Amino acid sequence: MRFWRTRTGGKPPKPEEDPTDLPQAARPGLGAGERVLASAREDGTGHWVVLTTFRLLEVSEGGETIVERPWHEVDTGAWDPDLWALAVSFVDQLGGRQWVLQRRTGPGLVPQVFRERTSASVVLLRAVDLGPRRSARVTIRKVLPTRELVEQVLWGRGAGEADAELVAAVRAARTDLRDQVGLPPQPREDRMG
Repeated sequence: MRFWRTRTGGKPPKPEEDPTDLPQAARPGLGAGERVLASAREDGTGHWVVLTTFRLLEVSEGGETIVERPWHEVDTGAWDPDLWALAVSFVDQLGGRQWVLQRRTGPGLVPQVFRERTSASVVLLRAVDLGPRRSARVTIRKVLPTRELVEQVLWGRGAGEADAELVAAVRAARTDLRDQVGLPPQPREDRMG
């Protein structure tokens, strides 16, 4: 059954804005099969946070790319609804970012799409925890445009290759995960990093 409504005066309802509607200068060049999934404008800088099927970008109003990372290089992120802020860290631990997305456009679909795209790149993950300052994560990630699998070893705070027991546990985790996804085993002399 259909319900009909009639307007009883006032202004006509505004159509919902397209969350991917970006100014021309802030639009990234897109590769084959890539499309913009969400975008929002950062309060402080006015930069655009742009999430595509394959990448996370921060683009200035004039079109300069400030940050461009494929999803498999995004380590973690957190959306704080009280601060309207998205904090992001990367697997190389360089250039972490925080964007406040409240006043200019609001966050739109950015938090949801961020979580979905980051998760889409994770194939397998194994935490190795031998105690305080003795932890690491081994992850098999997918490069989304090519579907190639890559391995990442992320050392916990204070942990590293000087801990022989941790290195052995990480090597065992790497071997197991690589075997599960059909990647060839790593040679013994391979350095983890």
